[in-house]
Amino acid sequence: MAIIRIKNLLLRTYIGFNEEEVNKLQDVVINVMIEVDLNHAIMNDSVEHSYNYKTVTKNIIALVQEHKFKMLEKLSQSILDEIMKNKNVCFARVEVDKPHALRFAESVSIELEAWRNELNQID
Repeated sequence: MAIIRIKNLLLRTYIGFNEEEVNKLQDVVINVMIEVDLNHAIMNDSVEHSYNYKTVTKNIIALVQEHKFKMLEKLSQSILDEIMKNKNVCFARVEVDKPHALRFAESVSIELEAWRNELNQID
């Protein structure tokens, strides 16, 4: 298994439900961990059997920038769902930070995870 990490993806989106948030782009910081079976790709130095993290990053960027979200939880779940569309993903963890959301705090975040196996099938 291989672990792919996308660290500190800095994006802007509409996030929140308070009047001052609804029509104002706000910063979010996204961290992703994706577990993928890349043994075949590694053994054969095979690009076609690899996982294209550039593509999933572009998909996350489009998702975040093209939609409005009331809750950080919904944004995080939407990103996780996008990652899990790829059937080669065994496990994924997404953490989304909303900087300056709380007075006296640098950030607030939510972390969600999903896995694909015999007991917890995602489809």
